[in-house]
Amino acid sequence: MPAHCLILGGQKSGKSRHAEAMALRWLSQPGREAVLIATAQAWDEEMQERIARHRADRAVYASGLQTVEEPLQLAQAIRRCSAPQRLLVVDCLTLWLTNYAMPIDVADADEATGLRARRAEFQAAKLELLAALQSAQGPVLLVSNEMGWGVMPMGRAVRAFADELGLLNQAIAAVCQQVLMVVAGQAVDVKALAHNAVHVGNDQGPQPGAH
Repeated sequence: MPAHCLILGGQKSGKSRHAEAMALRWLSQPGREAVLIATAQAWDEEMQERIARHRADRAVYASGLQTVEEPLQLAQAIRRCSAPQRLLVVDCLTLWLTNYAMPIDVADADEATGLRARRAEFQAAKLELLAALQSAQGPVLLVSNEMGWGVMPMGRAVRAFADELGLLNQAIAAVCQQVLMVVAGQAVDVKALAHNAVHVGNDQGPQPGAH
């Protein structure tokens, strides 16, 4: 297993289940541990039910996976939990960003100021996360949504969120040794494909008409 892996996919693509399967393969070796760092917060009744369902599923499919709930301080959780024989699974970066993008405790009169403060807070947390990954003692799997292939959202706030998530995914991918794209439960190694494509292009040499 590579040191760090970013697992991308759309809604219900199977990305979380794939991360759990990778964790189970890791746990199959003696002396190893695995910890899930869950970023979800129960904002409403539907989210409460979703979280409960994920817990029940993990109890069946990944019973050896310990769980730590951390909606905001993700870098600190990685530093605290990381160890050479312990795999960390972050599920997921999309909800982590959502927790910063939804300032529930900000009054309407101070909404603009509160949103700017939250954005600045997230940018600092993002840099801390990247630093934590680079210094982590053990492997980390990070699950995130790929939102850039759908219809462009109409609302400005949703467009800004999609942009921010895309930039976050790019930054995380740059420090991960492997990037997987999960489609309909099937995982494709994106970095391996990109690496092979570069080699194929170099082997072919200059194309006719190329300058």
